[in-house]
Amino acid sequence: MSAVQPVPFIGGASLSRSRNFDPQQLINYYVEASGSGQARDVAMLVGCPGLDLMLNLDSGGGGIRGMIRFSKTLAFIVAGSNVYAVTNGWVSYLIGSIILRQTPVSMASNGQQIVMACGAEGYIITPNPGNPAASAISQVVNLNFHGADNVDFLDDYFIFNWPGTGKFQITGLLSTSLSGLDFASAEGSPDLLLGLRVNQREVWLFGENSTEIFYNSGNASFPIERIQGAFIEKGIVGPYAHSKATNPDGTAHLFWLSADDNGQGIAVQSQGYSAVRISKHEQEFAWAQYPTLSDAIGCTYQQEGHTFPAWHFPSGNASWYYDLTTQLWHQRAWRNPGNNSLNRHRTATAMAFAGRIVVGDWENGKVYAFNLDRYDDAGDVLPAIRTAPHFASATNVNYIFDRFWIDMETGVGLSSGQGSDPQMILEWSDDGGHTFPNSRSIPIGKVGEYGRRAIATKTGRSRDRVWRSTITDPVKRILIGAGASVRECRQ
Repeated sequence: MSAVQPVPFIGGASLSRSRNFDPQQLINYYVEASGSGQARDVAMLVGCPGLDLMLNLDSGGGGIRGMIRFSKTLAFIVAGSNVYAVTNGWVSYLIGSIILRQTPVSMASNGQQIVMACGAEGYIITPNPGNPAASAISQVVNLNFHGADNVDFLDDYFIFNWPGTGKFQITGLLSTSLSGLDFASAEGSPDLLLGLRVNQREVWLFGENSTEIFYNSGNASFPIERIQGAFIEKGIVGPYAHSKATNPDGTAHLFWLSADDNGQGIAVQSQGYSAVRISKHEQEFAWAQYPTLSDAIGCTYQQEGHTFPAWHFPSGNASWYYDLTTQLWHQRAWRNPGNNSLNRHRTATAMAFAGRIVVGDWENGKVYAFNLDRYDDAGDVLPAIRTAPHFASATNVNYIFDRFWIDMETGVGLSSGQGSDPQMILEWSDDGGHTFPNSRSIPIGKVGEYGRRAIATKTGRSRDRVWRSTITDPVKRILIGAGASVRECRQ
């Protein structure tokens, strides 16, 4: 006689070094926990947002390298070698050009001007809110400017790192000018300064193996001074591998991919003047397989109460997102329509503007907005994939699976076209999650078929079963749990 058993299905990405130990993958889903305590289950999987195409800018051969919101009605976007003023009505104006590189640009505003750090070069944007097309851009021409990978703003000073050294520079007060005397060094450790970030009116200086924190002391000679004792023996893997996020209570944290004298590749979050590990062995194992981590790009956004620090790995061709709310990880991927391969997400920059989360394509001049009610990537298939934990027999005998079902929101079909009869591809593995030779297409409900269940019958027997679910139809994806009717087979 069959017995009904719950099947563990909801969880984050934790594919370990051994699939026999933990095979879990979560691609283009994130976990949302119940906020009421009265929900059907404690958590569900929610499909990651699709992409609405907002702009297709002439980039001169590169991708979107940076973006900044200047005001509620005006933003600036760097697309390859071109710089655009963009209104909240999605009208763009080319205001100038910069030297084309494939690296990100860092941008900061003092409310009157925007400074851009582009590596060897720096630029100044003078916005014209009344006439965005008349906004101007000029290159920093100053013998005291030595280039910068990062720029930020604190108490009327722009602050730059000085590439190839342990130094940083500041501009004059309420100015973009640079003096040959206005620099200091992060001297707690003799490593190079790779990047910097202002957080809660303090300057965090990320070195190769250490991090130091400075503040504005008001010293007339040089106002940005070290906070005594604020020294962290963890640096950063590269100049762009950091981001900043604000909690609902208003506290802000920094996130970075760390490096130190003992190794690299641990994601950390600032807590006071400490770095707290947020990645697990499973993520760190994945990152260790990439050719390099030095080109990692960090960014952050918040949507519907979820705050997502993310890291994009150009060399590793992968994108990883951490949910500050649930403290769980997931991956996001773009499916190449030419060969159906999964690749890093299309985006690597983000800003909140015009009521949307705006993101830029790393490869071309396309600017998108995240849309949780869209289920494709601006026309490309957006696959949602969940590989569940092991479901193993406690008595080490085979289970016969009479039925297996996934609890989900059904009846989500579209009125016509692809998705009018949406399907889930259900696969299963009996070798620890190494291969998935068995598959079945399961209907998940035409429009309005809310009572349909996603059920597979007679799926064989196994003492250790791993299930994988994939949805590619452009329909709503909400997974709540899973169960099975099983009986022991003692043969």
